[in-house]
Amino acid sequence: MLDDVDRCYRAVQARDVRFDGLFFTAVTSTGIYCRPSCPATTPKQSNVRFFRTAAAAQRGGFRACKRCRPDVTPGSPEWDVRADVVGRAMRLIEDGVVERDGVPGLAARLGYSERHLNRTLVAELGAGPLALARARRAQAARALIETTDLSFADVAFASGFSSVRQFNDTVREVFALTPSQLRSRLQTRPAPGRLTVRLAVRRPFDAGALLDFLGRRAVRGVEEVVDGSYRRSLRLPYGPGVVTLTPDADGVSAELRLHDVRDVMTAVARCRRALDLDADPVAVADVLGADPLLGPLVAAAPGLRVPGTVDPAEIAVRAVLGQQVSVAAARTTAGKLVEAYGEKLAEPLGGVTHVFPAPDVLAAVDPAALPMPASRGRAVVAILEAVASGAVVL
Repeated sequence: MLDDVDRCYRAVQARDVRFDGLFFTAVTSTGIYCRPSCPATTPKQSNVRFFRTAAAAQRGGFRACKRCRPDVTPGSPEWDVRADVVGRAMRLIEDGVVERDGVPGLAARLGYSERHLNRTLVAELGAGPLALARARRAQAARALIETTDLSFADVAFASGFSSVRQFNDTVREVFALTPSQLRSRLQTRPAPGRLTVRLAVRRPFDAGALLDFLGRRAVRGVEEVVDGSYRRSLRLPYGPGVVTLTPDADGVSAELRLHDVRDVMTAVARCRRALDLDADPVAVADVLGADPLLGPLVAAAPGLRVPGTVDPAEIAVRAVLGQQVSVAAARTTAGKLVEAYGEKLAEPLGGVTHVFPAPDVLAAVDPAALPMPASRGRAVVAILEAVASGAVVL
């Protein structure tokens, strides 16, 4: 789409929110990049450049607009569905792989050399893996500065920076404000002791249908829906955690309780996938709404999402359990697995007491000991053996 400059500029003139996150508008006369829907005066087309990612705009020497705050827009829905190296790389970068394993670890996960990976990402997105990870860290830092009472040192390491100095320099360069200035601009202060992050969402968003779906399938001990909120445990790189997701008029509030603050943005990325927050509901409605059978259904229920997962291995087990049985029976069996083999939380929260069993734990269990028919037990163990050994990557 970036090759069609006229189309991009028309979206900017119309301040069309549907394009937020799909591309970014940089103004050469001001050195600022914005989202397409920015309410500021529309710049001349001769002064505008278009970038596919915020990282590419930052790499081009532009800083984020203080008015429309392009760094807080939902991510591009394209990366969630693409199965090529770019889509897979973006999902892994959002999950924090570069911070944990570096670019060599990212390249190894994708099965490519570092050089080829960098060349592919620059050609497609205008920025390499380091620049993309840096943009992610900057966006994470701003969210934590503005929505939590964490110290700046904790924010720096939670965002993935290796030092406080690197954190300060990046925030000043990307936002033209110091961390202290960002926090001083808040109208309300975050509640002490709470780690709550705002998750942006594309409208329309049918939160009620999503919570109803998750509630009817909630596994005892791992997840629950209570008072309009979805709560569940998370298995994260640095330890277990619990998140409470509460949809509201402005998006989704994610209240996190983590073993290690470094897992903040990994947890956020997985929660976004679980609620399908990066989907483009307008594009979905345009396509499905044109179908004579589906059209009336789409119009009657705008903003539906496709629930995802925070743990691919968990959903693989639940897919097997859900074969040829009712939803209620599958969740009951899953609850028995959790009670017998799940990791107990040191501090339970509400009905969330365990983390779903790890792949290597269930892979070592005798299929005959599992609370299910023998053939299904063998299927579960075989899948998790393949996942635990790395033969299958979900």
